[in-house]
Amino acid sequence: MIRIREIGRYYAAGIVNTAFGYGAFAALVWLGINLYLSQLLAHLAGVSFNYIIYSRHVFKNSKAAKKKFVVSYVGNYLVSLATLTAVNQIINSHYIAGILTIFLVSILNFFVLKKFVFKDI
Repeated sequence: MIRIREIGRYYAAGIVNTAFGYGAFAALVWLGINLYLSQLLAHLAGVSFNYIIYSRHVFKNSKAAKKKFVVSYVGNYLVSLATLTAVNQIINSHYIAGILTIFLVSILNFFVLKKFVFKDI
């Protein structure tokens, strides 16, 4: 039951994080910036924002490892890039490809954060 609440908090925070990150991504694409550069810039802007939200709201009873968080987000970015590339080949909309990528990668990201970054105290 505790894990279910934690997953609920993760996705609640994810809505805020997604609004921030996807908003930045969509704005950059709209401005004419390359799809992959837009993803990188939005991802970089979102890392600090996400750390604060996750450490204070989702995994609040855990000890956060900042270095592992950064490393996990490097991996997250690489997985996101590969996923975005694959989805963009199937769906001919940068915006929809971006949303699907966020959803697919978020599932993996929860388990990485829980197992390697935010250790229970």
